[in-house]
Amino acid sequence: MRILGLDFGTKRIGVAISDELLLTAQGMDTIYRKELKRDLEAIAGIVKENNVTEIVVGLPVSMDGTHSRKTKETLEFIDLLAKSVTVPVRSWDERLTTVQADRSMLERGMDSFKRRQLADKIAAQLILQGYLDCRKRG
Repeated sequence: MRILGLDFGTKRIGVAISDELLLTAQGMDTIYRKELKRDLEAIAGIVKENNVTEIVVGLPVSMDGTHSRKTKETLEFIDLLAKSVTVPVRSWDERLTTVQADRSMLERGMDSFKRRQLADKIAAQLILQGYLDCRKRG
């Protein structure tokens, strides 16, 4: 049993997966977006191959809690994803995860090219880890 975390973007989808004990999140992959149908098929394949029982998608909410155009796009993606997989799909507030990912990579001395390659996967990992930590407290 594992949980999949996704950082949905217009060009890429960062992917992270939990360990089987649902304690830690590991960055897994980045899906370079081509067309929605192929993106959904790629995620469905990851779900099937990894015994995923739940998906958590980062929801970009403004700092004041309001929804933006990007929030609406993400909610539409979540709805389509939920129709294409057999496991529950949930949203998770992703405020500041990209900032955290960038800061972490800067502290490690990564150049801008490497940061662009890893940012989405690390953001997905942070989203999923936040969700897992909340489940432990709940």
